Amino acid sequence: MQKRLTVLPLLCFSLIMGCKESTQKAETTKSRPNILFIMSDDHAYQAISAYDTTLIQTPNIDRLAKEGMLFTNASVTNSICAPSRATILTGKHTHINGKIDNISPFDTTQVTFPQLLQKAGYQTAMFGKLHFGNSPKGFDEFMIVPGQGRYMNPDFITPKGDTIQKMGYASDIITDMTLEWLDQKRDPEKPFLMMYLHKAPHRPWWPKADKFKAYLEKEIPEPASLFDDYTGRGTAARTAEMNIFKHMLLSYDCKVYPELADELGMNTDPRNGPLFSRGEVARLTEEQQAEYLPILDAIAEDFKAKWPNMDDTEKTRWKYQRYMQDYLATIASVDDNVGRVLDYLDKTNLADNTLVVYTSDQGFYLGEHGWFDKRFMYQESFGTPLLIRWPNTIKPGITSDEMVQNLDFAQTFLEAAGAAIPDDMQGESLMPILTGNLEQWDRENVYYHYYEYPAEHMVKRHYGMANKQYKLIHFYHDVDEWELYDLAKDPHEMQNVYDDPAYAEIREELKEELKALRVKYKDSEELDQKFIDKYKK
Repeated sequence: MQKRLTVLPLLCFSLIMGCKESTQKAETTKSRPNILFIMSDDHAYQAISAYDTTLIQTPNIDRLAKEGMLFTNASVTNSICAPSRATILTGKHTHINGKIDNISPFDTTQVTFPQLLQKAGYQTAMFGKLHFGNSPKGFDEFMIVPGQGRYMNPDFITPKGDTIQKMGYASDIITDMTLEWLDQKRDPEKPFLMMYLHKAPHRPWWPKADKFKAYLEKEIPEPASLFDDYTGRGTAARTAEMNIFKHMLLSYDCKVYPELADELGMNTDPRNGPLFSRGEVARLTEEQQAEYLPILDAIAEDFKAKWPNMDDTEKTRWKYQRYMQDYLATIASVDDNVGRVLDYLDKTNLADNTLVVYTSDQGFYLGEHGWFDKRFMYQESFGTPLLIRWPNTIKPGITSDEMVQNLDFAQTFLEAAGAAIPDDMQGESLMPILTGNLEQWDRENVYYHYYEYPAEHMVKRHYGMANKQYKLIHFYHDVDEWELYDLAKDPHEMQNVYDDPAYAEIREELKEELKALRVKYKDSEELDQKFIDKYKK
């Protein structure tokens, strides 16, 4: 009897402690937010209607601004695909994580924030485009496209290391996989990190058939600087190979049949053919061909009727329309699919405890300065969209002009999850901004460094710093030129005032601040030269 009386209190104590432990676990799980990180590829902020309604309406992405926070001074540290993604994962500049360009290898000894979240009890998944590495670290499940991926009937690399093909349109498929995981594979007892990564709207801007047809009929407004002659800028702007008229390809980019371009003597670039012989057109099923070929025929008919009689100005305008029609059409599908995921969060009562981020791996030129692509530290390339929703933490409908970067995501997510932040991460958590505690945020300047030269588009190597009023850039390697822009007076960066005597004092102050940033982020002239020498090999 005595033994039974002794055991009973112990049993009750164990049950109480077990219940208490379960309750604490449930409360901890509930208090830690789910994280949904949505990133598109080359999505310019100008093509999100929460920023600007001139080009397109994106009602689903706009929801995140209406229900959360929109950042107007978000930027990247290196405006090119793989380096941007490496920075996001590691919270470190590309000269630290090794991925300085699309060619250099990522330092696989680097610890990524998904690894740390996984260690902290998060269930993790990634679907879509990573662009480097076939086995992303820190994910319980993933399906990623090889390299840039394909729009039509894309291939995916699985955790087993094999490659499978899924039929359909990439933006839809990536969303289908994301929703399937959330609905059927997610452990409801754990918070989750979902990295939902669109391939779109990366070049060659191949839209879904219905959007392709609809946008072909739209007239897209031209930017004021479409015919920029680069007066007031330096060598780098004049020598870059990303001009819509000179460098946009008739077949690969504008979807003109290669045979027709040959017939008119216009198909001089060998890159024109692959879109049709090995790219998206070659991947179409017979059913898909029935949808797409009439659209391509319409483009061919318009081209044949107009091109031979056009002057260079008219040809620029024709190429601009073709470019923007396709680019915006791909974004329309991204927006539709973002809406599907946000609706799912609402229907399953996950929205209230899910931190949702929408961003791009960098900005993009939509005809500004006559350009397409990115790479420069000029605004349209350097700036990136950033919208964050976190119910009960972020007040809805807020706009922030703080100087934030993709360098900051890792620390932000780790702090939101209550996980330890490694000392060697170089960004700053955005939590003070998200929670309205701006007295805890003191960043004024951000740092940028671009390396991939000589290479496609021929944008020269440069580094620089920016704050809310000024931007200072140093182009180096085969030139030694400085550029300074007064963003308050010249927001479109049309006039370099580096040699203007009126800016002499601020120029020297900014050069000292840039020098300090180089030290802070462990960058240097020695590293500049090291990467130049390595690139030559």
